[in-house]
Amino acid sequence: MFSELKSAAHRAAPTLIQDAVGAAALVVMFVVGLSLPALV
Repeated sequence: MFSELKSAAHRAAPTLIQDAVGAAALVVMFVVGLSLPALV
C-alpha cells in the first residue's frame, strides 16, 4: 500500500506544483479583492 501511495505521489508531482501555484494565485486575488474597497 505504501508503494502505491509513493508511486501515485511521484506521478502527481508536476500537477501538485501547478495546483499550488494556482491556489496561491487565488489567495492573492482574494486578498486584493477584499482590500479594494478600503482603497477606494
